[in-house]
Amino acid sequence: MARLLVMYKTPKDMAAFDTYYFETHVPLAKTIPGLGKYEVSRGPVATPAGASGFHLIAILHFDDLAAIQKAFASPEGRATAADVGKFATGGVDMLLFDDREV
Repeated sequence: MARLLVMYKTPKDMAAFDTYYFETHVPLAKTIPGLGKYEVSRGPVATPAGASGFHLIAILHFDDLAAIQKAFASPEGRATAADVGKFATGGVDMLLFDDREV
């Protein structure tokens, strides 16, 4: 399995971010071909030492890294990636990785 980890930094307007993210961005992202599962954080995103600079974490599940690359080369994937700039006013970090259970 492979994951796309999307870490949204604290936006300028958290309420506007949440409304746009859940009403517009999530439905758009769910059209990405090959997406197996879509998870998001609930509540504050913290570190062991306390607060973090992140507002929301999303984890998108795919079969493998090639599937992620293919998904974001699709029209739906390109539209979803382009949409991020419309609401992620605090910035965003994205990481791709294969995972395994140990």
